[in-house]
Amino acid sequence: MVAEPIPFKEQIPVVVCAADPLSRAGITSQLRRAHGFSVAPVEEPPSGAVALVVADAMNDDVASDIRALRGRGVARIVLLVSRLDDRDLLAAVEAGVSGVVRRSEATAGNMAAAIRSAAAGEGTLSPDLLGRLLRQVGQLQRQVLTPRGLTFSGLTERETAVLRLLAQGKDTAEVGRQLFYSERTVKNIIHDVTSRLELRNRAHAVAYAIREGLI
Repeated sequence: MVAEPIPFKEQIPVVVCAADPLSRAGITSQLRRAHGFSVAPVEEPPSGAVALVVADAMNDDVASDIRALRGRGVARIVLLVSRLDDRDLLAAVEAGVSGVVRRSEATAGNMAAAIRSAAAGEGTLSPDLLGRLLRQVGQLQRQVLTPRGLTFSGLTERETAVLRLLAQGKDTAEVGRQLFYSERTVKNIIHDVTSRLELRNRAHAVAYAIREGLI
């Protein structure tokens, strides 16, 4: 009986970003010994690379490193961090981090799983960090967005209602009658949305809202 050949799996390029040279060297060594990964240069990351950012805490310097990585085209970033309070966790997510692993839990298997998840476009958070993040998001919604009539989409409820009716093919007069707004109010709402989101016109605004899943 002839064994079937094992299919070749492309290696995931990983960029290691750490201020501490010992940490960088240790993690680089682990990745080079692991199957399925290759270490890529920070200065010229290849397409599809995952960045592993190593830090003691999420601070301005780390946020700057993450922004620099994203500027080089690295869209998938895993943060390996020693300490992380609630504010830091939210800041990491806002910076574009797709996975967070505590250094105290950073086994070779956990790091590999987080890198693979990031490469697949998925996120990695331990259950307690996920719970803390959800509490932060809920607090932000209750204390900041809701009092201002905003949602996480960046649109108010009435802006969403106007765009939804426009998407149904209604003109501004029909939208105004259905929502009990003047036609001038509807036009002002459309102008506010297109100006704030830098969209060309109402058709562009509707297309944007549909594409982003806002309506």
